[in-house]
Amino acid sequence: MLLALLLNSQKLFAQQPVVDEAAKEAVNMSAMDAIAHASPIVQLTLFILIALSVICWAITFYKYKKYKEITESNEPFSDLFWKAKSLDDIFADVSDYPKSTLAKVFKAGYLELRKMADSTLAEKEGTSSSPMLSGIDNLERAIKKEIDKQISSMEYRLNILATTGSTGPFIGLFGTVWGIMGAFQKIGATGMASLAVVAPGISEALIATAIGLAAAIPATVAYNYFLTKIRSHEVELSNFAADFLNIAKRNFFKGE
Repeated sequence: MLLALLLNSQKLFAQQPVVDEAAKEAVNMSAMDAIAHASPIVQLTLFILIALSVICWAITFYKYKKYKEITESNEPFSDLFWKAKSLDDIFADVSDYPKSTLAKVFKAGYLELRKMADSTLAEKEGTSSSPMLSGIDNLERAIKKEIDKQISSMEYRLNILATTGSTGPFIGLFGTVWGIMGAFQKIGATGMASLAVVAPGISEALIATAIGLAAAIPATVAYNYFLTKIRSHEVELSNFAADFLNIAKRNFFKGE
């Protein structure tokens, strides 16, 4: 009996270094090693999250640059609009502001005014060379259409940021659940719940969660930031349209 106990003890101590070495290897596993040894499903999940993150960052930099150009172009055009003596003078220089949304709204309104002046909606009064117009609804509709077009252009592709922000954590959670399932399957297959068995699965699961959050958080922040900028810009366009319509009513429309 004593001899059997001694033999079992020797076997146990002989196996212990192997288990300790495996546990040490699992503990020392880096994030890249965990990704490299992850299951194909988890690797696919991580690839999707990384791809979404790269796309969102590209959209963020592009939109930030575009909105900055719009703001920098609108300010000088606004100064031109209020300092010019006539709408014809403004239209002559409108091509100098290709990035300005205010210039595009003005151009749409001005061209609609000219179209109305050449149509049956215009009539001469006395010796005045300026026709008095009717049907201001046409002008309002043309300006509103251009504003909607500019806002739609500014909102383009922001849905990708919103989608990534709302679904990124859940995609990462899917990878987490799959990694934990793999860890439990290894426990069932080996009959051991040691660190060497569960560490790789838990590691890849936590990495999936981290990358999901890393993709979702910047996308959500960027989306909210751009949405605020768009709403502010929409107010600016609406105010400009109101000023333009007011000038048009006073100078070109009869009794409206």
